Amino acid sequence: MLVNYCFINYFIVILQYTYIMGLTKSELFTEEQNEFAAIAKVLGHPARISILQHLLKVNSCICGEIVEVVGLSQPTISQHLKELKRIGLISGNIEGTSICYCVDPEVYNNIKTLFNEMFSITSPKDGNCC
Repeated sequence: MLVNYCFINYFIVILQYTYIMGLTKSELFTEEQNEFAAIAKVLGHPARISILQHLLKVNSCICGEIVEVVGLSQPTISQHLKELKRIGLISGNIEGTSICYCVDPEVYNNIKTLFNEMFSITSPKDGNCC
């Protein structure tokens, strides 16, 4: 009974903190800003960039050779592929006993456009910024 009481008190404290402080304050930002940040976070790991570059270079679906190219263990590669799939940047198709991955061209072009729009808003002034 003490365990349940402690758990309930802990849960209430977490809920109060979440209500007062918010977990991420993402509601303060636009949907586009939150989407851009989520994509940037996924692309913020060099292994994922390496995987993406390799998939773009071969320009076709590949099975299994990612481990040899990137040089990380299969479970680590799987986690990175999972993150890239989560944002839709790559897709996986089951072929026999393996999964083949390729870049989703529509999502890739949407992300490319999103980044291009962000960086074309304005350019910083030449020289010292302060």
